[in-house]
Amino acid sequence: MGVGISVLIALKATTLFLCFKFLRDQGFTLFSIPFLYSSLISFLVSLASHPSIDLPLLLGKTTDGYFPILSLLIFSPYIYFVRLFSFLRRLRSGEPPYTEVHEGLFVGGWPSSAQKMPPGNPAIVDCTCEFPRVMDLTAGLPYRCIPTWDTRSPQPADIESAVKWASRQRDLNRPVFVHCAYGHGRSVAVMCALLVALGITEDWKNAEKLIKQKQPYIRMNALHRNALEEWSRHRLSVPKK
Repeated sequence: MGVGISVLIALKATTLFLCFKFLRDQGFTLFSIPFLYSSLISFLVSLASHPSIDLPLLLGKTTDGYFPILSLLIFSPYIYFVRLFSFLRRLRSGEPPYTEVHEGLFVGGWPSSAQKMPPGNPAIVDCTCEFPRVMDLTAGLPYRCIPTWDTRSPQPADIESAVKWASRQRDLNRPVFVHCAYGHGRSVAVMCALLVALGITEDWKNAEKLIKQKQPYIRMNALHRNALEEWSRHRLSVPKK
């Protein structure tokens, strides 16, 4: 979603509204109502995911990684759409579900099945706001959620919080798996900061190069890089030697 989620979801909202209008004009009023509702939800998501608003908490994902029943009911047109979209995209791309960028440090996409989870019972940093934590795979594992819209970046304070938490997990010799939807942007930004905090690279730019050597599909955008630059200037965590 390189052009930004708010633009794509706005186009989706427009398409759904046109479908609603067409069905209603053809006399299928009852069948047109779901299209109208889906259009309104998509429009709301488009607004909330705009960089000037950036409100990932709209979807209601909890700090434990779950969605309340009410959130699932209200936002189901979007939540289940992105799951289907993700499944089809990952099936078509043929990319590995995760990549080990350094010993014990993994970055990748949403682990929807056991085959998409790294080995070693890793601690998990979840950078998504649209995908749920899969309890069957992550029960008993350390878990941290920093909900972020697709194509947007975690805030510098959230990056710092995730880095400090993940660093403590590494002190316990536990692997760390940072994931977003596909392992291209949000999770890469956090992993860049973690590599710096652990003293593996000098700065986030070198960290990005290191990750790209292992996973050539990554593509951070200007929002990710600006957040990392801001984090670099004001972070509290001290690089380990």
